[in-house]
Amino acid sequence: MDYVAPAQLMEEIGAAAAKKAALGTQAMLLKGFLSGALLAYATAFAFKAADGFTGGAAALIAGAVFPVGFAMIVLLGLELATGNFAVLPVGIARGKVSWEQTLRNWGWVYLGNFLGCAFTGFLIALALTEAFIQGPGPLGAKLIAVAEAKTLSYQHAGINGWLTAFVKGVLCNWMVALGTVLALSSTASTGKIASIWLPVSTFFALALEHSIVNMFVIPTAMMLGAEITVTQWLLWNQLPVTLGNIVGGAVLTGLLLHCCNPAGAQGRIEPQRQGLTPTEAAISPAAPP
Repeated sequence: MDYVAPAQLMEEIGAAAAKKAALGTQAMLLKGFLSGALLAYATAFAFKAADGFTGGAAALIAGAVFPVGFAMIVLLGLELATGNFAVLPVGIARGKVSWEQTLRNWGWVYLGNFLGCAFTGFLIALALTEAFIQGPGPLGAKLIAVAEAKTLSYQHAGINGWLTAFVKGVLCNWMVALGTVLALSSTASTGKIASIWLPVSTFFALALEHSIVNMFVIPTAMMLGAEITVTQWLLWNQLPVTLGNIVGGAVLTGLLLHCCNPAGAQGRIEPQRQGLTPTEAAISPAAPP
């Protein structure tokens, strides 16, 4: 069958962590670059699709559209830092990856993601303004408004704003990293796409904070004239959101699922059930602990 059971799924994640940790620097940068570019496309697409709608309708449309970028990333086997925030800790917990390898992967992929987002953002800004001789138009105005809300509003609230950005980062990557995990629960392209669409659309519709998406939104808005400084971007958004994404991915997704499905669990066979046919085993009551 196409479905991969949870215990086996965690073994697949452990194996994926080992493969990611073994990637060379160039591979991580290039795969990270492409992931950042695809998320930039998806974010712009989602904002464009929701143009003219407000409230729940806008959230529903944007949430339904945005996962196209994540689906392409998964199907192409690219590298996204927020997904790796969940995958690599599972490798550590299962003895397949070291902390040094994990931090190395996170660092290079994060940089690659930023380069892809910034490069694509520059091209989109150039296209929206006819090489910076026209106004940014509706899509550019949307990017500016969102970017200012993601930075200046948090700064205005002070420490409460910083904490809000952090918590939204936690909530966001709990869903996004779950999309990375669920992508391994199917061996078919259609199954992978359907599995990741559920949590990823949830995060985007709820307007939570994703550090890689913000690498596109905020720098692009700055290119289009948003009144945001680099310090404001980094201090009031990128830093707390990235830390929140790490907690949401590593703790609430990867390690929590690992604890629910400890290593070797899928290989244990209850003695009372040995020798049964698959059908008999399915209907036979489990042995008491």
